[in-house]
Amino acid sequence: PEAQGLLETEPLQGRDEDTVASADFSSMLSEEEKEELKAELVQLEDEITTLRQVLSAKERHLVEIKQKLGMNLMNELKQNFSRSWHDVQTTTAYKKTQETLSHAGQKATAAFSNVGTAISKKFGDMRYWGTEP
Repeated sequence: PEAQGLLETEPLQGRDEDTVASADFSSMLSEEEKEELKAELVQLEDEITTLRQVLSAKERHLVEIKQKLGMNLMNELKQNFSRSWHDVQTTTAYKKTQETLSHAGQKATAAFSNVGTAISKKFGDMRYWGTEP
């Protein structure tokens, strides 16, 4: 059963990560492999720290450029909303929903029109019959 878990090709998610964290793989590694992995771990942590610092610096620079260009948060929010709304309107699901609602609206309008005509006719009939002696 444990060997089969090692052969799975699906990415690790949620509980799988907890399972891997609690498994003792270190007993399968030689001392040399452990040292190599520890060195790689330190290198990866350093790279992640560096990338976070670079990202933070770039985000600050981006804000400075936007301020110099007079772009404020409200303009940016409007642009993002417009872009997002345009993206939504171009999706197939939105178009199908819009067509369905439009068709349903046309049917409802026709139904209301028919009801209105029937009511008018009834009032006309009542007036006609009400005027006779």
